[in-house]
Amino acid sequence: MKKATLLQFFHWYYPDGGKLWPEATERAPELAELGITAVWLPPPYKGASGGYSVGYDSYDLFDLGEFEQKGSRATKYGDKEGLLKAVNTLKENGLEVYLDVVLNHKIGADETEQIKVSRVDPDDRNIISDDVIEAKAYTRFTFPGRKNTYSEYVWDFHSFNGVDYLDEPREEGIFKIVNDYTDDGWVDEVDSENGNYDYLMGANIEFRNPAVMEELKRWVTWLMDTVPSDGFRLDAVKHIPAWFFKQWLDHARGTVQRDLFTVAEYWSHDLATLQNYLELVDDKLMLFDAPLHLNFHHASQQGKAFDLSKIFADTLTAVDATHSVTLVANHDTQPLQALETPVEPWFKPLAYSLILLREQGVPCIFYPDLFGASYRDKGHDGKMCRVEMPAIRELPLLIRARQRFANGQQTDYFDSPNCIAFVREGTAEEPGCVVVLSNDAENSKLIELGEELANKQYRDYLGIRQDTVVTDEQGKGVFPVNASSVSVWVLEEFMEEN
Repeated sequence: MKKATLLQFFHWYYPDGGKLWPEATERAPELAELGITAVWLPPPYKGASGGYSVGYDSYDLFDLGEFEQKGSRATKYGDKEGLLKAVNTLKENGLEVYLDVVLNHKIGADETEQIKVSRVDPDDRNIISDDVIEAKAYTRFTFPGRKNTYSEYVWDFHSFNGVDYLDEPREEGIFKIVNDYTDDGWVDEVDSENGNYDYLMGANIEFRNPAVMEELKRWVTWLMDTVPSDGFRLDAVKHIPAWFFKQWLDHARGTVQRDLFTVAEYWSHDLATLQNYLELVDDKLMLFDAPLHLNFHHASQQGKAFDLSKIFADTLTAVDATHSVTLVANHDTQPLQALETPVEPWFKPLAYSLILLREQGVPCIFYPDLFGASYRDKGHDGKMCRVEMPAIRELPLLIRARQRFANGQQTDYFDSPNCIAFVREGTAEEPGCVVVLSNDAENSKLIELGEELANKQYRDYLGIRQDTVVTDEQGKGVFPVNASSVSVWVLEEFMEEN
């Protein structure tokens, strides 16, 4: 059985024009052969910006590129037929498919409504004005292009608890909607940033409304019947009550009568916060290890000043690996995006070796790191700039190495701030490897592999080092690594299969 290896098959600046679904279809055999086991696809439904929507401005969950809405039939990534072809082709090639689910908010309402709201302090959302004002706001979603196909539910102001824009009087800010479900303020079991982080953007969904809960359960039942997917990536869960996802996931899994791999984006660098969320959801899902990503970012910025022996300090992977999905980058952390914390290209091979070749965590690979990306956007100075994200040469080899050599017991040599190593001992049937990393000068590690590996020759599977390491009569060897680099040492006989 292949080791779980997830690929995020998009990035924020992926080109418009319906290219992604055809590319996923075309690349399916290549991904399977490489060693990818699952593909995370972007939100497949219509966003407020139609054919230009990355997918996080949710408009109509039931429109998978089937209806003329928001200026286009297809989404940015293609039409419904293309989506289904991509999913089916991926699955025919043995890959699982996970869909991105954005349930926190809706954007792009079809009509305004006369509602009552109270102004909210943006820095402390628990401070809600006692003054209730009459206003018009975009809170009614009727989906005229879909004409009640699949669902007749109309989202109105009873379905939401907050907005960030009033049409009359024209005003921007954060406004608490007054309805039958909001007397107790914002929902509980959300992040405590800004006092209470229930509200994020757009028309914020009110999960305490039973009709909303039932509609979102109906939707996921329909989705599982329509798109044969195997799990979810859940967006922005720090803004959504944990009790909702406990119920929603139980319903989704009960609908298909099988487990559904689920990883949630709770973007916090505080380990205790992540652990608390897992407790709230009864460990029903996994979380991205944001603290580990931040360590990678700092390590790439600081170079030799970073203590590599502490690379897993205060991370979810270190304390609860069974609920950790590890990553080097994603669409939010890439340059010019909201959570920009890029990992410098020189360090990415080191970071990927640490998530692909170790026992702990399920690794997630980012599309530009495998295939490269180039895009333009406004920089922090307001001027247009070009970003180049080169494909990481070593990454395909590291993915292959995960399936071939990341076997057996793991032994760490995290005994130096600038040079660390770990060993996968292999099994009776499968070979292991020795992985050595340096963030400073050329270095090496003395590794004791045992007498059963005495007098053996090792080569660098990545091809960075051209020399050969020969173990002695006791199975000891000195395994070198170049400056600011990583090497994956394997028995020489397996190099012929590279």
